[in-house]
Amino acid sequence: MIASILGTTLLLTAIIAARYLAVAALANWLIWGRADGRVRGRRLNRDAPKAAVIGHELKLSLLSSWIYALPAALAYEAWLHGGTLVYLDVGRYGVLWLFVSGAIYLAIQDTYYYWLHRLMHRRPLFRFVHAGHHRSRQPTPYASFAFDWAEAALNAWLLPALVFVIPIHPAVILAILALATLTAVLNHAGSEVLPAWWVRGAPGAWLISATHHSVHHTRYDRNFGLYFRVWDRLMGTDAMPAIPTDRASMPTLREAL
Repeated sequence: MIASILGTTLLLTAIIAARYLAVAALANWLIWGRADGRVRGRRLNRDAPKAAVIGHELKLSLLSSWIYALPAALAYEAWLHGGTLVYLDVGRYGVLWLFVSGAIYLAIQDTYYYWLHRLMHRRPLFRFVHAGHHRSRQPTPYASFAFDWAEAALNAWLLPALVFVIPIHPAVILAILALATLTAVLNHAGSEVLPAWWVRGAPGAWLISATHHSVHHTRYDRNFGLYFRVWDRLMGTDAMPAIPTDRASMPTLREAL
């Protein structure tokens, strides 16, 4: 049993790391890799991605990969032995439940992350749990998975734990993971690739974008959400710049510590 869990953990670590590297590298190349030096989208970062910053983000992200893999491996092994509520027959709960279960998982994940995120910004937790992510003051797509080990551990258990209490189809799990990867990469891209009508219109009023999340990397007391702006707006921590963030007026990481 232990050997099986370790083997699954190693396999999932490789899959998670490969997925992260492929999506982040592609986004970085598409947005920042033009030969003429121009940036795709509305530029948010003052500087182009630097090798030292990317190196730091890669180090934390590859460390996070195995931390995320272990709870997932435990859940997978439990599913193989009938210990979870993951099901294969769509007819068991109906097509509508595919969408309802996905929405429930996203809502729980977003709520958990908002409050955990706020807690991680409290002294002295910030220094030991969350500072690694914020060393990317001008984040690149590679920052999407760059967490200190403690932050990764606090986040990694939630979705695997939910499969024991809320029925879900594997296709929905894959869709959630794909959405999480895509939104994390785009929200840390340092450039807004979504159209202005989305960012400034009704969708952007409730959904987080790179424009919204970039504020959090320079102003540490705002914009704690993961997918949605609901909790930020309810709790008075929401900030959406009318123009690109004035980074010169924002606190440094040292000041936040």
